[in-house]
Amino acid sequence: MTYAHERPFAPLHDRIPYLPVVDRDPVTWPGGARVAVWVVPNVEYYEYVPPQARVDPYPRVPAPDVRLYSYRDYGNRVAFWRMLEVLDRYDVPCTASLNVGVLDLFPEIADAMAERSWDLMSHGLYNTRYLTGMGREEERELLELCNRTLERHTGRRFSGMLGPNITGNWHTPDLMAEVGMDYHADWVHDELPSPLLVANGRRMVALPYTYELNDAPLLMRSHVEGEGYARRCIAQFDRLYRESLERPGAGRLMCLVVHPFTIGQPHRIGHFARVLEHMRGHDGVYFATATQIVAHYLEHHYARDLAASTGGERATGE
Repeated sequence: MTYAHERPFAPLHDRIPYLPVVDRDPVTWPGGARVAVWVVPNVEYYEYVPPQARVDPYPRVPAPDVRLYSYRDYGNRVAFWRMLEVLDRYDVPCTASLNVGVLDLFPEIADAMAERSWDLMSHGLYNTRYLTGMGREEERELLELCNRTLERHTGRRFSGMLGPNITGNWHTPDLMAEVGMDYHADWVHDELPSPLLVANGRRMVALPYTYELNDAPLLMRSHVEGEGYARRCIAQFDRLYRESLERPGAGRLMCLVVHPFTIGQPHRIGHFARVLEHMRGHDGVYFATATQIVAHYLEHHYARDLAASTGGERATGE
């Protein structure tokens, strides 16, 4: 599948044709906001003994890995509720990256998200069921299973996805479009949304998640302490806010990712609160859900960015 014009050195993919940020037209946010912030709590379930698969989710020891399982289970039993209190305190609209099996397994968590009208982004069935290596039909059935589960609980279907444990295949964006999704969060190539090209011509958006400020790898694997986490988040926000002033009318996008089992630990939760307090202390910040950001981008900026990145060779599609 090739969308762009012929080149001497063909790209490895044409999902997101190259468009440097310095050449992009300004992206404006509602109310003239300088920075759009979407906050993503990962609401996940890790199986005690996952089925054998192409990728082992518990490589440390053969399952059951009680150490890793119980650490993550702490998130749903304790830390989710501590995190929730902070999010409520600062009145933050959230987009849950949701292992949809949580809705059946933990109705109390499902009710808490529904009461707050959280946006729900697919994160697969469980975080121990990777997409990696799945054939098209097997993966399509998984995407539809996730949609059916969400429909059973909410009457809605997923409009976007972050791959379970951020996994996927070459055909994943095409399948997402076929089941009616509008955005894919795995791509962290930019600091703004971008057109993501798919086979059926449907309008699809790459909505950048974050690995740099992802609390789980920072706090668990890089051994950054809570103070260091807060300092990094605040530094990124301050820089984006300043850059939006240097180029009038040019909004920026920031993703703030948290995992209850990580950020909801007693010694860390205060640092998360400090980050939200800092952001709430600034004017011109658009706290929004993924659905709101993507809808705004599709209406106001998608067609222009698509034409600029493809040389006008591709129709906008619907």
